[in-house]
Amino acid sequence: MMGKPTSQPFYLKLLPDRSASPFLTEGLLTGAENVKSIQLNEIASPLAEERRFQWSAIRDLVEDAMYGHEENRTKADAWLAPRLHATLRLTRSEAADPGLWNYLALGVAPDYVLWRHLPAGRRRAEPAPVNVKYFKGPGDKQAFSRLWWAAEFFRDGPDYQPVVTACGDQEMLNTALRQKVSDHRPTVQAVIRLLADGTLSASRETSALLRAVNAAAATLFFDALAPDVEHAPAAVQAWVDGAENAMPVSRRVLPEGPEEERTPKESVETLVEYFRELFAEAPIRDRETT
Repeated sequence: MMGKPTSQPFYLKLLPDRSASPFLTEGLLTGAENVKSIQLNEIASPLAEERRFQWSAIRDLVEDAMYGHEENRTKADAWLAPRLHATLRLTRSEAADPGLWNYLALGVAPDYVLWRHLPAGRRRAEPAPVNVKYFKGPGDKQAFSRLWWAAEFFRDGPDYQPVVTACGDQEMLNTALRQKVSDHRPTVQAVIRLLADGTLSASRETSALLRAVNAAAATLFFDALAPDVEHAPAAVQAWVDGAENAMPVSRRVLPEGPEEERTPKESVETLVEYFRELFAEAPIRDRETT
C-alpha cells in the first residue's frame, strides 16, 4: 500500500499539469505503488522559501487528519479545510495555480488522496483506481484545491466556523463550489445558516436548495437584493505577510483567517428568509407532505 513520500524537501514546489501526468500511473491510482518522489522533486519548480510553504507543515496536517478520522473519512474535509487554508495563507492568484495542488497531491500526500477518495466499499477488496481528478483536476474536484477554495468561499471574514458547517455536508462542498453564486458571500452564508439551524438536514435537501438558488440567480440580482462589502486585498496581504511569525495552527481550536469584514448581517437575514421560501417550494425526493 502507498506510503509517505521518501523525498521530503524543506519547501513545497510547483508541478505543472504536463509534468504531473507521467506520475499518474495505474499502480499509483490503485495504491499498489508509491510515487517516484525523487524524480518528481527533480522536475518540480521551486517555490519561494517562505514559512507558509514548508513541506513538513502540510504533511503534519495531513497525517493528523488521517489519524483522527479513520472511522469516517469524509469528516476529515471539515477539519482539514480551514487548517489547510490558514497554514498556506495564499492569495487567490496564488491558489489559482494548479501546479501547487498537483504537488501537494503527488509530492506531499499521495497517500492522503488515496485514503480519502478511494471508491466506497473497495478499501478491503480488489484494487480500484482513485479518480485521477483528485490528483490532477479542476479546482472544485482536486483533493486539496477543493478544500482550500471551500475555506476561501465559506469563511466569514476571519471566522472559519461556517467552513466547518459547510464542509460537513458533502453536497454543499461538492456542488456550491461549481456555482457562480459561491462568490457572493451573503448567498453562501445564508445557505450555511440553514445548514446550521437544521433546516437542511440531508444532502438531498441541500442539493434541492442549491438548484433553486442557482435558478433564482438567473433572474434576480443577489448583489442588489443583499449587498456585500468590498473585498479587502490589503487585509489578505497583511495576513499572508504575517505567516512568517505565525504559530502552527491548532489541532483543537479553529484558526483565524484574514481580518476582512464579516458579511453584513442584514443581507444574510434577507436571503435566509428568501431561501426558506425557495426551500419550501423546491422538489425534494421523499419529502414528507401533509
